[in-house]
Amino acid sequence: MRKDERDLLAVLRHELDLLEKGWYRSSSLPGGGWRPSFIFEDSATCINYACKEDSHPCSDCVLMQLVPPERRSERFPCRHIPLDASGQTLDSLYRQCDQREVEETVGKWLRATIERLEEERKAQHQEREQPLPGGDVAAGIPLSQKLHPKCANPACAAAFHWLEGGKFFRFRPDNDSSPAAHDVQHYWLCEHCSHVLTLVYEEKHGVVPELLWRELPIATAAEKGP
Repeated sequence: MRKDERDLLAVLRHELDLLEKGWYRSSSLPGGGWRPSFIFEDSATCINYACKEDSHPCSDCVLMQLVPPERRSERFPCRHIPLDASGQTLDSLYRQCDQREVEETVGKWLRATIERLEEERKAQHQEREQPLPGGDVAAGIPLSQKLHPKCANPACAAAFHWLEGGKFFRFRPDNDSSPAAHDVQHYWLCEHCSHVLTLVYEEKHGVVPELLWRELPIATAAEKGP
C-alpha cells in the first residue's frame, strides 16, 4: 500500500464526531450484536475499514505516530495509545471500564490532542507567515485533484475503485448551479462511508462529509444481546 496520506488532525476530528454522536453504541455497526464495537477499529479511522480482501499493515496507518515505539508490534497498536498521564490505554480501559467510562476517557483525550495539534499547526503557519487553511473542518478532495484518488471522507483511507461500489457526488465550483458552469467536480464516498455519511456544500469550507444521522440510535442492552 502507498503511504497513508491522511491528515492526522482530520482523522481525530472525525473520530471525535463519531464518538459524540453515539457511533460506538449503535447496533448498526459492522459486527454489532456479537462483539463490542472498538474505538478506531470500527470506523473509517481504521486503515482497513473498507478492505474487502487483503488487509494493510497497521504500520502504514497515520495513527501509528501516536503509538509508543515499544507497542507498535502489537496486534492492535491503536489500543496502546496513551490516553492520560497515568498511562491508560484503550487496551486497559476495555479490561477495567464500562462503555460510558471508555468514551469519556477517549473523548477527553481526543479534545486535548486536537487542541494541541491545532495550536502546533497555528504556530507553524505563523512562523512561515502563512494563513492557516481550512478552519476546523476538513473538506473532501475531488477525484481529479489527487494523483491517487480516494474516498472523500478525509478520515478514510479507502482508495478509489470504479467497481467497488460507494456513491458519487457532483458539485460545481463555489456551488454554482447555473447552466453556464461546466467545471463539475466529482467526489466519491466508499461503500462503507456512503452508508453513514453524505457530502454537503458549506460556503466557508467547501464540500464536507456529514453524518446521515445527527445522532445515531443507541441500542438497548436487549438489542445488543449478551
